[in-house]
This record gives sequence, C-alpha cells and structure tokens, in this order.
Amino acid sequence: MKILIKNGMLIHPVTKKLEKRDIMIEEQKIRQILPEIDAGENVAVINAADKFVAPGLIDMHVHLREPGFVHKETIESGCRAAARGGFTTIAPMPNTRPVTDSSEIVKEVISRADKLGIARVVPFGAITLREEGQVLADIAGMKEAGIIGVSDDGVGVQSSKMMKQAMELARSLALPVVAHCEDNTLAKGGCVHEGVFAEKFGLRGIPSSAESVQIARDILLAEETGAHYHVCHISTEQSVRLVREAKSRGQKVTAEVTPHHLLLCDEDIPGPDANWKMNPPLRSRRDRAALLEGLKDGTIDIIVTDHAPHTEGEKKKGMSLAPFGIVGLETAFPLLYTHLVLKGVLTLAELIEKMTERPARLFQLPYGSIVEDGTADLTIIDLKREKEINPEDFASKGRNTPFTGWKVKGWPVMTIKNGQITWKEPGFYMQ
Repeated sequence: MKILIKNGMLIHPVTKKLEKRDIMIEEQKIRQILPEIDAGENVAVINAADKFVAPGLIDMHVHLREPGFVHKETIESGCRAAARGGFTTIAPMPNTRPVTDSSEIVKEVISRADKLGIARVVPFGAITLREEGQVLADIAGMKEAGIIGVSDDGVGVQSSKMMKQAMELARSLALPVVAHCEDNTLAKGGCVHEGVFAEKFGLRGIPSSAESVQIARDILLAEETGAHYHVCHISTEQSVRLVREAKSRGQKVTAEVTPHHLLLCDEDIPGPDANWKMNPPLRSRRDRAALLEGLKDGTIDIIVTDHAPHTEGEKKKGMSLAPFGIVGLETAFPLLYTHLVLKGVLTLAELIEKMTERPARLFQLPYGSIVEDGTADLTIIDLKREKEINPEDFASKGRNTPFTGWKVKGWPVMTIKNGQITWKEPGFYMQ
C-alpha cells in the first residue's frame, strides 16, 4: 500500500527549521519528499497539516520483561507502548528470566517481536552468564543471532578482570559494552539517593560514588582495551565529568540519560511512594543541572527511557522493599518537549537528534532519519496538543510513573514502521 503524508512539518537538515513537505511511502521505503506530491490512485492519504513529522523514535534502553516476568510486561504490550509513544525501534535489556545470555533466547525475542510487527526489537545480550558476573556469556554466538551490544543491566559487573575480558571480546566483535555502573559495596541496601529525601525519611541512601567509581574504573579499562564503552542511565555530576574528560582524550566513550533524571531530583519526591523509586535513584539538584549541561554540550549522547514496568502490588511495598524502576515509553517525548524544548533548554532539532539519528549512529542502525530511499519509520506528532498523563491510558502493563497528572504538550498521533501504521490516535484524520 502506498501512503502519502500531506502538509507535514519536517526539520530541514541544514537550517534545522521546520518546513512543510509531503512524503510518499511505498514498499517500506520513503520514495519522495517534496513541497507538493499528487496523491494519484490507490494511495492512502494522511492529512498531517499543522503536525510535526519526525523520524521514528529510537529507545536504546527498555525492559520488556519477557521471557519470565510476563505479569509485568510482555513483548507485545511493551511494543504497543513503544508505538503509542512514537517509538519504532527499541532495545530491550537482558535481565529477563531466563537471562538473555544465549543465541537461542536472542533469536526467540527477535522472532516474537518480528511476528507482531509493532516495533522493531534490537536486543542486548548479557555480558555474563545469568548476569552473575562470574563467566562470560556466549557473546560471539549472540552477535550472530542479532544482538547490538552487551550489558548486565540491572547489576554492575563487580570484577575488574571480568569487565576487562568482556571489553576485549566485545572490541574484537565490534560490539559496544553498555554498562550499568554500580559498586555493590557502596550501594548495597540503599533504595534512594544519599541526600535530602533519604535523610528526611530515614532511608538508606545510595551515594553518587556508587556509580562514578565504577565509571572511572571502566573508562580506564576501555582506554586499555580500545572498546566502545557506553554508560547506562548516567545520573551524577561526577559521572558526567568523567565521561567529558574521556571524550576530550578521544576515547570511544558514550552515555545516555533518562527523562526522569533530566526533569526530577530527590527534593521533588513527595513522600515514600515507590513510583518514585528507580535505579539509579533521583539525585540532587546539582546532579540534575550537570546532566542538563552534559546533554546540551554533547557529553551525554542520547536520551533513553529505561522503561521498567512493575505491578501495582510490587510498588505498594514501599520505598525499601519495592523493586526499582518506572515506565517511560508513552510519556517520554511530551515530557521532554514540554520541559526542555518549550522552556528553551534544547531546540526541537536537538531533542529529535538525541532520540533518533544519534542513537542510530552510535549503535550502527540504518534508521533515525527522513531521507529518500530510507526506511519508512516515521512519527507524526501534534506539538500543540496538551493533556494530562494518565496511567490508565497506557498500553503498557506498567502504571508505575511519578508523572501522573502532569499536563504536557507534544503527543504522538501516528507511528509508522517499515511503511506500516503501527498505531494511530483515534480520530486522527486519514482518507
């Protein structure tokens, strides 16, 4: 089926300003981008007047929970949440049960997602067997099966020797090492940042050094091995400084940040509500400022959601006992557009680049841009539409978010992957 998007607003690749364009899609590809295209016969026309057309959003850090934790999320519900949030490509982390540490499990995850056809799933494989930090997983076999990097996300690799071996092998396979950075001897038992909120409520805190100490170690190991080292969900001022210094030396060190760490700090937590509990935790106001500065100056390369669904019952266990994590796929863009773009922190072009082109380039994916003969992954967004975040509307099984009731603008109204409409806002016009 041919699809013609009429009168959409695109970001000009040179001026970075919005310009009106028509886009013709055929056989999974963008065939034409012109100021005016006649529809002709047998063409589905999408009226995108006054709407922004972006490349399909890319999220390089999500948790789909399947296999193993299907009561929290499934590949299907996670992919539907992705499409609803404007994402066409997502990268699930391997801390499933069983852990995604073999080629067989990698193939099964990709196969299930491909059969659904809702969102493109490009998984990470585990660094170590069962994420136990003792024995390297079959990284070569998993690469052949389709992984785009390795990570023991959810736990930090505690052994320096093991991390060095992983980096050496990953470098030989041209795979990035994507690290959850957490020194257990410093973080063990903590549930929130070691700061204002922890002191007020008598909770055990996780110091910033629990993250930054391991990043410092890993940067030295990456320098020695020549590996591409990518920092997961960076959260502290010290961590940003370490990544900036490594980049200044020409190292292949990259980093990601989440919307919640950009928009919130521990002083914002209203009380012992575990919907505000995530790992790494919300840090200090000073850390948040450093993250924003690092995002603006390019120290932090991309934005990810770290979408981490849990059940309501699990989150009702309180700050000390509830699992870490919040959902984010369906709220990321409107939150960031409202609180970063509309407030002048980033331009729209900068935000889109960090959610599309840049992650595609870092992880060598052939997506993330709107070009003729390129893959037809597109997200149509109503930048003027404003509504409150309501977890009851989510496609995800997870409802665990601290952003309930926030009124934000910039909601996706249609998502197109490989030239197929994977989600459409009810009532959005199409003829």
